[in-house]
Parts: sequence; structure tokens; C-alpha cells
Amino acid sequence: MKQIHQRLRALVPGVLKGLRRGIEKESLRVRPDGKLADMPHPARLGSALTHPHITTDFSESQLELITSVHADIDACLEELTEIHQAVYRNIGDEVLWCTSMPCGLPADDDIPIGRYGSSNVGKIKTVYRYGLAHRYGRRMQTISGIHYNFSLPEAAWPMLQQADGRGGAVQAYQNDCYFSLIRNFRRHSWLLLYLFGASPAVCSSFVAGRAHGLQPLSPGTLYLPASTSLRMSPLGYQSEAQASLAVSYNSLESYARSLYGALTTPYPQYAAIGIRDGEDYRQLSTTLLQIENEFYGTIRPKRPIRSGERPLHALGERGVEYVEARCIDLDPFCPIGITAATIRFLDVFLLHCLLSDSAADTPAEIVANSRNLRRVAERGRDPDIRLDRRGEGLTTAEWGGELLRECEPVATALDEAYRGSAYRDALSAAGVALANPATTPSARILREIAQNHGNSNVRFALAQSARFRADLRALPWDAEAAARYARMAEESLAAQREMEASDALPFELFRQRYLSQDLLSGIRL
Repeated sequence: MKQIHQRLRALVPGVLKGLRRGIEKESLRVRPDGKLADMPHPARLGSALTHPHITTDFSESQLELITSVHADIDACLEELTEIHQAVYRNIGDEVLWCTSMPCGLPADDDIPIGRYGSSNVGKIKTVYRYGLAHRYGRRMQTISGIHYNFSLPEAAWPMLQQADGRGGAVQAYQNDCYFSLIRNFRRHSWLLLYLFGASPAVCSSFVAGRAHGLQPLSPGTLYLPASTSLRMSPLGYQSEAQASLAVSYNSLESYARSLYGALTTPYPQYAAIGIRDGEDYRQLSTTLLQIENEFYGTIRPKRPIRSGERPLHALGERGVEYVEARCIDLDPFCPIGITAATIRFLDVFLLHCLLSDSAADTPAEIVANSRNLRRVAERGRDPDIRLDRRGEGLTTAEWGGELLRECEPVATALDEAYRGSAYRDALSAAGVALANPATTPSARILREIAQNHGNSNVRFALAQSARFRADLRALPWDAEAAARYARMAEESLAAQREMEASDALPFELFRQRYLSQDLLSGIRL
């Protein structure tokens, strides 16, 4: 706690008000009957390859809505709302599925994979997705969520460095601090699943033909009674092949070293798939990870990449600029998937992770962190489960209560900077949820399903999604906003055409050069 207070004193109110965040929100396009939309990405939305705010994730039917970077929470949510409005004016009678676990899905091979045109960069994106399909199946890739991007303003780093009495390059210090944040996040992120997990049930089509261990709630709906986030359970966005990949976050160097082998060494199971079947590509490579983004971490160190650049190369050359928290479920009680209160808690939580002491991770702790996350994902509302903190068994209430108390000075400092109480209110709400599991989103969803939707998860999600569609379409939409999004759509399509016309390399040569980049450039090993 002493270190938290010392570092907080170094951050003046103007710096605290400069915290930067951006949101990436995935949602499936779904027909009015609750089935996955089978139409391609609407051309009226622009190019999924080049549009700055509206793209696709794995599937043609899976939108990804991306805000700009904001220092103001309200401005960030206003932009996310506006992007939703633009989408809803261009997808006909479809709805955006409001839950993380998918709607009624067709046969695996009938789930459409994202297409990005004929440019080499576009083909890389498409072939990568075919690789995911061959490796994990298409159903798993239809899971959606919130990715929360978080960073401190540049002015913060010299202040913190001076407070810590550290010399050397500011960027090196910044890298170390972000990896300290990541280590603490991985230790404590189970709390986010408890507080914001919102996927306790799933349509049975998601696990068709697969062993699952779920219980029937009704015909067509499966669940776990005390689950918080099936999305983050072994049934969700997980990989058995990656289970042996113990990535260390003790430094940029150890992180790079952990990933390098997985990115460069052939994996027998994937080698059997092969790279090509005649003229058709099956995957980008035969290594455990095709590219860095295939690693299913709950949080990632990030740096904006240049065209054709690999993420690990960007980190090595220019350092960590922000972190991407990836374990947040869509909030099915919010039209845009995330509320201001949730963002405020995330700000407090992430800042606490950065400012607190952060011991080096160990192989044993990495295993324990994964086990804790699984327990909370599957049984988080069971008050008797115990989590492993460096060999000590603690209940969620015991450990979570300690974490919330440690977060109090962070929330107080932010409230003093903003001259309000919103951050402490968010922390107080978390305390209520920790003491009473029935108030968590996962519990509320199961009650709503039981009371109003005949225990059908699909009926609940479809009703919520249809209501949100109506609410968002009813909001004011002026001519300026309409013209701006129409212009962005046209410009993105033109940019894609220009990329396609300017390509000179054959795709196979481009693929080889893309994969052969010096991933460790700038990284001391």
C-alpha cells in the first residue's frame, strides 16, 4: 500500500484526468428469428479492411466496433453509441446480438469466415481466419466480448520514474511498468469475471457434437448454476494446444522469448493440416501460433503496428504503448455492451495493478492464475470455492475484499481529480456484488431467463437485442453524422481498392516475407 500512495502522490490531478481508453466491441449480426446472419458484411458499412471504426472479427457476420482513444469516458461512450447508430441504419432488420455467447448457430462449415478483399494484407487476414477454423472450429470463434484498451498519458511516466528513483530511458521504464500491470492483472483478473461475467448460459448449438459438462436449463439452453463467464471457461475462447505455452510477463524480453518458439517452431498437429490444399490456403503457417494475435491471453501489451508489421516487432522496436484487457463479457443489460460504471471500475482496477508492487511471475503462479480464472468462470458465484494465492486458499469474498480495499486510495484520487464520487461509487457497487452474488450480472441473467423467457437463453438475448435495436434507432441522428459515416464508408472502400491495385508481390512471397520478419528486433535476449 505504501508504494500505491507514493506513486499516487506523484500523479497530479491533470495527469489522472488524462487516462486514455478505447473500446473494441464485438457483436454478431443476427436475423430476427435468432439465427446467425448469412449475408456478407454490408457494403454500406464500408470496407472491413480499412474502415477506422467498423470492421469484422472472425466471421463475416461478426462486427467489431472500434472507438477512438479518449481521455473522457462520456465522449468514449458517445462515440460507441454513434457507431452503433450508424450500423443499425445499414443492416436492415438484423440485430446485434447482445450477449457474448452466440445465437443459434448453423453447422460449423456454414459459419462464414471474414473476407477482406484481394490485397495481400487482406488475404493475410482471411487466411489467418481459415487457420483458426481448421485449428479450433468456427463455433468457438463466434464468441464476442469487450476489449478495453488502457494507457497513461505521456506526462505520467517521468513523474512516476522520478518517484521510483529510477534512471535510464523513459520508454524502458514504461515497458517495465506495463508488464508489472500485466502481472498483477493476471493475478487478480478473476475478480473481473466475478463482477462483470455475463455468460452463464449458452445455446446448445454452440456445443453440438462436443463434450461439455453443462447442465440443461431448458430445451436448447445449457448452463452451469454458479457460472459467471462460460466465455472465459474451457468451453469458451480457449485452446488445449496453447495450454502448454507458459508465457512469462516479467519483462518485454521474457514475453518475447515465451512467444518466439510458438511463432517459429512447427507444431505436429498443425503441420498435419498443411498450409495449402492446391491453390487454396488452409492457414498461414504450421507453428503453434500463426501470428501473435492467436495467443489467447486475458491481457496483451500493445503498440500500434504499421502496415504489414508484426505486433512483436512493433513492441521490440518502439515499446509498449498501452494494454488491452480482453476478459470483459458483453453487458446484455446495456445497449452498447458496457457502462460508464464498468469503465470507471476498470480504470481503478488497472491503475491499482500498475501502481502496486508486482513480484515476478513463476511457472507455478502462471498455472495457479489459470486455475483461479477457470474456477471463477465455472463456479464463481459459489461462496465456498477457494482460490490459490501463492499457496494460500482464499474465498472470493476474502481475496476480493482485500483487493477492493487496496483500490480505495486510487478511486479517491480519481474522484478528487474529477471533483466527484463516481469512482468510489463504482468501487462501492463492486463491494455490494462481492458480498451478494445474486446481484452480479450472471445471476441477474439467469433470473431474467427463468422469470420472463421460459429458461431460454436465446429468447432472452433476442428480446434484449431487439429492444436495444429499437432504442438505438430512436436516438437522434442528424444529417452531419449520416454524411460523416457515409463518407467514411466510401473512403474505406476506395482505400481497399487502392491497396488491391498497388500490390506487386505474389501472395505466397508476401506471406513468406510477413512471417519471416525479425520478431526480436530491438529486444535484448
